[in-house]
Amino acid sequence: MRLDKFLKVSRLIKRRTVAKDVSDQGRVLLNGREAKPSADVKIGDELEIQYGQRILTIRVEKLLESTKKEDAEGLYSIVKEEVRKRESDDFFL
Repeated sequence: MRLDKFLKVSRLIKRRTVAKDVSDQGRVLLNGREAKPSADVKIGDELEIQYGQRILTIRVEKLLESTKKEDAEGLYSIVKEEVRKRESDDFFL
């Protein structure tokens, strides 16, 4: 399955066009490498997605062409979630 479609179907990103833009900006890593929107996602792959200062690492558990909102979280498991603090935060310490 294409990366941009998986991000949309899993509800990690709301729209496929936004998923494409995020991937084009280099904010999605597939198994440790920058991934294009057309990259092939397989079960067992690890995705690292950067949302602003938040970084979410997930493992792909299932691939479905479409899913209901309540079933979307079953497509992946969270491996790690971290928040990187901004450099400007260090100024006040």
